[in-house]
Amino acid sequence: MRNLIRRLAGRRQEPRFTSVPAPLRPWHIRERHFNVRRRGLDPVEIRAFLHQVADELTVAQTALAAVQEENVRIKNALRAWQSAQSANRRYR
Repeated sequence: MRNLIRRLAGRRQEPRFTSVPAPLRPWHIRERHFNVRRRGLDPVEIRAFLHQVADELTVAQTALAAVQEENVRIKNALRAWQSAQSANRRYR
């Protein structure tokens, strides 16, 4: 019987549908609730930690947006410079 349980427990079932999870947003973390169990973790500590993680995620997402905007600006400046260089070489 133990062997049967071990074999069944050792089998991993592959998910039938593999979908891309939605990006994690700060409000997902802040609104997450956990079941309180007997002798479980302190809910106040959990909420404080989740708020800390959400704040750090907000900072990271803001920095990412700024970097993406800077990237677009640099790409546009490079395209303009390349066009100007190409135009200068044609008329020499």
